Amino acid sequence: MGHTPFGYKIKNGCAVIDEDAAAKIKLLYKNYLSGMSLVKAAHEAGINTHHSTAKRIIQNPHYLGDEFYPTLIDRQPYEKAAAEIGRRSEVLGRNHQKKKFVIPAVPTRFFMAAANKQYEDPKLQAEYLYGLIESEAN
Repeated sequence: MGHTPFGYKIKNGCAVIDEDAAAKIKLLYKNYLSGMSLVKAAHEAGINTHHSTAKRIIQNPHYLGDEFYPTLIDRQPYEKAAAEIGRRSEVLGRNHQKKKFVIPAVPTRFFMAAANKQYEDPKLQAEYLYGLIESEAN
C-alpha cells in the first residue's frame, strides 16, 4: 500500500476519516463544481496546493470507499467533478489523448565504395569511411 490519502488517517491498522481534512475535501468538490478553478477551489477550501495535486485529490477513487478506506465523497459529486474536469479540458484543448507515435522511416541500406585507406586515428578513419557512402536506399 502507498501513502495514506489526504482526508484519512490510520488508527490501529485501519483507515479512518480525518474529519478536518474531510471537510476541506468536501469543500474542494463544492467549490470546483460551483465553477472555481482547481487551485482557487483548493485554496478556498484551505488546501494550499498546486493544480495537479488538487486534480489528483478530486480524482482519487479511494474517496468513494473501498475495502480499506471508508466513503468520504458520494458518487454523484465525484462523477460530476470527473465530468467537469473532462469538459474543461476539452474546452481548453487539453484532452491529452495519446496520439499514435509514428516512427519515421530511416534508411537501413546504403552503398559504399571500397575502402582502400587505413588511418591510425579512429576519428579520421570514421570520417573517411562515412565519406565513402554513396547513397542510401529505402
